[in-house]
Amino acid sequence: MALQAAGIYGPGAAGRYPAGGTARQSPSGTSFEDALGRAQEEVRLSRHAQKRIDRRELGLDSARMDRLSTAIDRAAEKGARNSVVMLDGLAVVVDVRERTIVTALDTGGGGQRVFTNVDSVVVG
Repeated sequence: MALQAAGIYGPGAAGRYPAGGTARQSPSGTSFEDALGRAQEEVRLSRHAQKRIDRRELGLDSARMDRLSTAIDRAAEKGARNSVVMLDGLAVVVDVRERTIVTALDTGGGGQRVFTNVDSVVVG
């Protein structure tokens, strides 16, 4: 196993970075760091959440997803781990650190709902 001064380990590690020590651009023109940053910013859906959203016909359009992403950012700034985000009659349980929607439900239609294992609520 090769050990490089830049902290890159493994066979074939040499040559991954140019002499300046910065990441090379992929053929598409984006670096790994840029792609990783975008992946960490986007909100993902768990399988369970996707099934609930589809079955309950909860409209999560791009505008709502943008607002949800902003709400997750606000929760993360406060150190939240698991949060309920309330958006226009929609309650979304989110794993803040993973930026993943765990489940979603419509708050209209009456009935009582109890959320457990959450440490914050974001309204907006």
